[in-house]
Amino acid sequence: MVMKLDRELNIEDPRHHSEERVEMLRQLLAGGARVEADPKRSDFYEVGSGSEVYYIHISPITGKIVLLAAWPKDSLVGEVSAFQAA
Repeated sequence: MVMKLDRELNIEDPRHHSEERVEMLRQLLAGGARVEADPKRSDFYEVGSGSEVYYIHISPITGKIVLLAAWPKDSLVGEVSAFQAA
């Protein structure tokens, strides 16, 4: 599915990813990003870009976005995550 968020995006980053990664996620969500819902956890999503995958939580109450993890798209972590989702 494609997710596009029109409001001001405040992304919390408790794991202290680089500013570039957080900004890229913000741009993806503002411009219409391809996302996959986590089948095991409601309100958790994988957001894909050309080269990276971001794992986020969106609070259904506040709409707050929390960046939990990011990894290169072609990495083993991404492959394992995709395998577990199947």
